Amino acid sequence: MKQLFALALTAMVFHPTAAAMAADAARGEQLYGSRCAGCHSVEVNRIGPKHRGVFDREAGTVPDYDYSDALRDSKVVWDEASLDAWLTKPQDFIPGQKMFFSLRNAEERADIIAYLQQVSE
Repeated sequence: MKQLFALALTAMVFHPTAAAMAADAARGEQLYGSRCAGCHSVEVNRIGPKHRGVFDREAGTVPDYDYSDALRDSKVVWDEASLDAWLTKPQDFIPGQKMFFSLRNAEERADIIAYLQQVSE
């Protein structure tokens, strides 16, 4: 029984979620345009910081962008998990930061994250 539990736990930890496996970067680009581009750009800082190269970047480190102290001090490194938590509820993930937009749909988050990963390569 313990071996079965360990196997199930290993499968949950080391296998991507269904949303991550099904992530569609092309759809994510479209969603980015309609959900994120009002404040963000891939190439330039706007109301929010630019997103090119966001994967594996420490939060609050884009040059020439005025981050909140909370984001600068967070020490978060952006990856699939941190971006998913951020887009789900940014104020819960890093209290005191400036972004209040959230994206409740897990599939849309996964697609946007796949797009952000693509523009970070």
